[in-house]
Amino acid sequence: MTRSLMEGGAVVANRVWVAGVGMTPFGIHREHSNYELARWSVREVLSDSGRGVGPQAVDVAFFASTTNGILHDQGMISGEIALREMGIQGVPIYNVENACATGATAFNLAATFIRAGDADVALAVGTEKMHIGDAPRTMALFNQGYDVSRPELLQDTLHQLGGSDDDAGDGNRSIFMDIYAAMARQHMRLYGTTAEQIAAVAAKNHRHAVDNERAHYRKAMTTDEVLSARKLSYPLTVPMCAPVTDGAAAVVLCSDEGLRKLRTAHPVEVLASVIGTGTDRDITTFDGHISQMVSTAAYERAGVAPADIDVAEVHDAAAFAEVLQSEMLGLVPPGEGGPAAARGDTELGGRIPINTSGGLESKGHPIGASGLGQVFELTEQLRGRCGSRQVDGARLALAENGGGFHRGEEAVTSIIILRKQ
Repeated sequence: MTRSLMEGGAVVANRVWVAGVGMTPFGIHREHSNYELARWSVREVLSDSGRGVGPQAVDVAFFASTTNGILHDQGMISGEIALREMGIQGVPIYNVENACATGATAFNLAATFIRAGDADVALAVGTEKMHIGDAPRTMALFNQGYDVSRPELLQDTLHQLGGSDDDAGDGNRSIFMDIYAAMARQHMRLYGTTAEQIAAVAAKNHRHAVDNERAHYRKAMTTDEVLSARKLSYPLTVPMCAPVTDGAAAVVLCSDEGLRKLRTAHPVEVLASVIGTGTDRDITTFDGHISQMVSTAAYERAGVAPADIDVAEVHDAAAFAEVLQSEMLGLVPPGEGGPAAARGDTELGGRIPINTSGGLESKGHPIGASGLGQVFELTEQLRGRCGSRQVDGARLALAENGGGFHRGEEAVTSIIILRKQ
């Protein structure tokens, strides 16, 4: 196993590579268990990582799932159970939970192991089976993503962000749609962002998903169709929001020595994987937002600037989130997320394509798999394998994956920056 080297008295960290990616179709999988979905993605990622690569190549594994304990009554040792059945045994297996950033957190831990020299080949796998035939139970799990000991704090925060909401729509939604709606209304108040611009984001992502055979929804929609759909919490409508989704995704990360062992044909370099948590800041402004803070650190670590990014996947559990994240990541100026989407800057063929997969709104959002699903899309983009969704000349890619909500912003955010070899 490779160890980090000493150079001039300092520790030189190993380079980290994406050797392979695997992903099930995202959607409704009534016929597959959560573990079966995980194994499906792992078989695919091992096959993608090199000729003849099997479970015995894995030095350490990180198993990401937020619902297995809540919806399937099996917590604590989910990864050990799921992976032993396919021959991954005798190695450390860590179970990971970090809200909607769970998959990206597993990726970060795997990358950290590689960079530290504690493994040559690390597996990160995320999986969720959210359709269990009990919709109220599934929807209730989203309440775990904020401070349930102080529900009044959430309501006060939403009122501070979004003011009163006299048009709450038809209900039947998770609490996070109220959260995104309140943030959207704040952005509309500060910058003049419109519901039409947010709808343009959703319409763009639904178009992107049409040719993505792994996406939950593959139906094109116009901006007008998005606006006229069933209302949720203003300004959101149903097509602006991610569906409840089953699915799994997996990534194999490795060191230089791991690449040689696996004989990987198309590696992608991990320039940065940074995770941060929120701070006690002034939530009347978006200045100092968690994604701004974490992406700044990631750009510095990667040695690149926002203008260098060729393609991005961002956490658009609601279409407004793409508006906000495009600004916080520096891909567009503050207040320009909505106008940029309306102009076509962020669609395929535009200046900075975002969510070429269809994003969470269309590709789907199996919580623990979503961050790794982003890495799947971006790795395939950098390899030039996305067909009609391909971004010409893509060399640098960024994934933003956020999770939970605490005191005015996401509780945790991950930024991953990848480079074509």
